[in-house]
Amino acid sequence: MSVNGTKYDYLIVGAGVYGSVCAHELTKRGKTCLVIDKRDVIGGNCYTENVNGIHVHKYGAHIFHTNDKKLWDYVNQFAEFKQYTHNVIANYKGKMFTLPFNMWTFNQIWGVNTPEDAKEFIESQKFRGNVNNLEQQAISMVGVDIYEKLIKGYTEKQWNKPCSELPPSIIKRLPVRFSWDSNYFNDKFVGMPVGGYTQIFEKMLEGSDVELGVDYFDNKEYYDSIAEQVIYTGPIDKFFGYEHGQLEYRSLRWETVTKSEDNFQGVPVMNYTDSQTPYTRILEHKWFDTKTKKELSLVLNTLTIMMVQMNHTIQLETKRIQKFTNSITI
Repeated sequence: MSVNGTKYDYLIVGAGVYGSVCAHELTKRGKTCLVIDKRDVIGGNCYTENVNGIHVHKYGAHIFHTNDKKLWDYVNQFAEFKQYTHNVIANYKGKMFTLPFNMWTFNQIWGVNTPEDAKEFIESQKFRGNVNNLEQQAISMVGVDIYEKLIKGYTEKQWNKPCSELPPSIIKRLPVRFSWDSNYFNDKFVGMPVGGYTQIFEKMLEGSDVELGVDYFDNKEYYDSIAEQVIYTGPIDKFFGYEHGQLEYRSLRWETVTKSEDNFQGVPVMNYTDSQTPYTRILEHKWFDTKTKKELSLVLNTLTIMMVQMNHTIQLETKRIQKFTNSITI
């Protein structure tokens, strides 16, 4: 129950995962919540939209994966999850390679068939010395050949910085397997929600007031005045008025096209790892969906081309992007 004449116990800025979970748990405990978001949709980057019968991940692919049974049970109260195996292909100048790095990748790069032979190649190429950056870390993990073809160009497009200036921690999370297992995740629980992610947030936000399409900072004094406490989930540098300058956020730009053909690339995610291709990946959303193959064959195909931007300034060659978009649009 709010006090001191305020209308709400909590103002929650952001209707994404963190904000929605907070709202759900607080309302369960009898608190009143107002949730606001600058976007006109809930769910943050996990928002999905039904387009031609396919649940499209509007802000990039999201696969729910965890080793925590408690967390898995928690999210399953809001939606039914179907087991999902994530497969990713790297396209380097028209040649295809399996990700994450495994025996298929080593076979495609070096023609080796045994873990021992793959380890010998890596050992002969690996970086030796103190690892201080991503480039050194990557070469110490998989050698120069794989770094040059599958890591360097893609990573530098993503971050707009040389790999030698990026921290090694970025690449450490990627698995390296000396088996023929191409499943992207090692987690015990991996799944996709039947019916998309948006329904999860709709259920979490039941019992809270929600305002969309509003900028907290445009009317901060008012919003602060109507709640006892504020839970803020946006950019931390903006919250403090850029007192210490702007953080180097990287964001994404999406070009979405619809095709009438049944199968465009045969995989949900294809990464373009060379530096010349002006986009980082293409998502074919139907492969994320939980429908049957027969059902999917009857719907129009939706593709998302993902490009990196910084501070809302596109760092890529827009004409080349538009040319590609036009070439695949039906």
